[in-house]
Amino acid sequence: MEPVWPKPRVVVSACLGFAAVRYSGECIPDRAVTALREFVEFVPVCPEVEIGLGVPRPVVRLVRGEEGPRMVQPKTGEDLTERMRAFSGRFLSGLGPVEGFILKNRSPNCALKDAEVYARADEGGVVERGPGLFARAVEEAFPLLPKEDEGRLTNARIRAHFLTRIFALARLRRVEDLPGLMAFHARYKLLLLAYHPGEARALGRLLAEAKGRPFPEVRRAYEEGFLRATRLPFRLGAMTDALLHAFGYFKRALSPKEKAHFLDLIRGFREERLPLEAPLALLWSWALRVEEGYLEAQALFEPFPWALMDLRSS
Repeated sequence: MEPVWPKPRVVVSACLGFAAVRYSGECIPDRAVTALREFVEFVPVCPEVEIGLGVPRPVVRLVRGEEGPRMVQPKTGEDLTERMRAFSGRFLSGLGPVEGFILKNRSPNCALKDAEVYARADEGGVVERGPGLFARAVEEAFPLLPKEDEGRLTNARIRAHFLTRIFALARLRRVEDLPGLMAFHARYKLLLLAYHPGEARALGRLLAEAKGRPFPEVRRAYEEGFLRATRLPFRLGAMTDALLHAFGYFKRALSPKEKAHFLDLIRGFREERLPLEAPLALLWSWALRVEEGYLEAQALFEPFPWALMDLRSS
């Protein structure tokens, strides 16, 4: 496998271990973010500090408005919506290439899904939940890029999915020509089949018809297709089919007992009694034993750096 991984560039809420910028003056170290520091180029940002709010500061909250939530500071009565929208636009337009976002959950600006929206600034309960103002701008500017909050990253499957996508995208963006893109596709073929077989086939057709087209155009189209294919976590059925596809490479090298054992593992995985690592580890050991180079190179076995694998089970 490739010994050195390219570093994804990831925007992160600065309060997640980078600076004491919470409204309360706190910094909140996050285990997953801390583990990623060696492998990721982080771009920390605190939207509230960037628009001039101090630390510590009076809380801000989202209030239901006629054209969407408004951001107000109850203590001062100030409406900060346009300042936040202006900052978000400037920051995101000048950001340059990034592979993903890790944002603070429940924040009126950074929350991806769970920011509380109130009926009124000074009183009244929560009437809905949704994205914060900054997160809403992120989604509009980068609809296909991986985005998670630190709360969801405590889930092993969600975290593995996010890491798979940001490291694949970092690798993809360093491909410089059509042969390199074809090699990338070959490396990610089983993983793509496990996520979305239809999109995987479409990407194969894109490359088959790419000769003569400008390479930047082809790579851009491939990247969009790759991000669409991997937008949702893999489905058990599709992953099972991908594992069985890999299993087919060893049918002549295995004893009947070995075959039966593997099929038992597949059944356990499909029924969610065993983790994905169980059949993957067996396939990987067989690939090394018979020196099956095509399978040894598959990203399915190492979708992100090994040093981050221990986070899967936490």
